[in-house]
Amino acid sequence: MAFKKFMEKLGASPSDRDRAQLADALAGLGVTPIADIELRVPQRVAGEIESLRVVPRASADAIEATISDGSGLATIVFLGRRRIPGVSPGRRILVEGVPARAGMRTLIYNPSYTLLTAR
Repeated sequence: MAFKKFMEKLGASPSDRDRAQLADALAGLGVTPIADIELRVPQRVAGEIESLRVVPRASADAIEATISDGSGLATIVFLGRRRIPGVSPGRRILVEGVPARAGMRTLIYNPSYTLLTAR
């Protein structure tokens, strides 16, 4: 059995191995995988910040951070912010909020969050 897993890992692409490693690291946190979240129901998800951008809006700027947990992507949106100390690409984060859908994107507006230790 261990040999079979070794061979599967050996044949996987580096990005597949990275996704699997990230999913394993986050599995012990008691979170819902991003691919399985339910819309309009409070959810707790965790992931690694892949990208971060400030989006200008008419009333106030917003920070959009795209997170990945190896199963999917979600965008967390902090309205009225231009910067949040510690929130940067590569950092792991746990968020709690109510997911919504905008087009093909899953969004979580103004979630409560906990920064996790860096890799």
